[in-house]
Amino acid sequence: MPRTTAAPGVTVASRLLGILGSFNPEHRVLTLSELARRADLTLPTAHRLVGELVVWGALRRTSSGGYAIGRRLWDLGLLAPAETTLREVASPFLQDLYAATRVTVHLAVREGDQVLYLDRLSGNASLPIISTMGSRLPIHTTGVGKVLLAHAPATVRAEVLGRPLPRVTPYTVISPARLQQQLDRVLSDGFATTGEEMTLGACSIAVPVAADDRPVAALGVVVPHLRGKARLLPAMRVAAHGIGRALAATVHDPER
Repeated sequence: MPRTTAAPGVTVASRLLGILGSFNPEHRVLTLSELARRADLTLPTAHRLVGELVVWGALRRTSSGGYAIGRRLWDLGLLAPAETTLREVASPFLQDLYAATRVTVHLAVREGDQVLYLDRLSGNASLPIISTMGSRLPIHTTGVGKVLLAHAPATVRAEVLGRPLPRVTPYTVISPARLQQQLDRVLSDGFATTGEEMTLGACSIAVPVAADDRPVAALGVVVPHLRGKARLLPAMRVAAHGIGRALAATVHDPER
């Protein structure tokens, strides 16, 4: 139940952020009552603040009467360094990889214990793919996630491996020991694979993207099976190397 009075010390900014933080990939459209409940606000307060967010463009009213994230927030999101630098630099290499393979191509970075997808080019095959640009998925369930986790600081790996791993499909690896073995292989082999661990019917292959020998992102593809891995990996590595080299040059360019 939303509170009836404001708690001491709760600012207007925190209430606005609470409303915006109510949205996630599973809750893209929310009613006013749902926003009030999820943000722990009274209905009158939620109504007033949501109205201001709509006027500013942070939220928009849907045809069903609910509320969704507005274009103004998307425009601001594009100004984030991860978007303006890494995604911009990677774009031509992603296009080349997609043109050469015609499979779905992903570019992702680690955000805490999740994978944040910065870009996606959809392939021709009819595969069940749930990731979208800007979406976040559990780090242990995807190829790009396993690459990023393998190269993450030891404290991050210990945190992920030290708590229960959610099972998304019957094939999701939830054994910490088995996942650790896979992470070790990522470091030795230079790539990761998954078989229907995030979505039934979809497998993935991923490689790290390194700038100045420091892994900063992961490049992945989604395929119906892993039999074409040997054919795809060389092209993926060329693209990842190109992104890393271009990113390093951008970082060291005083004009940028």
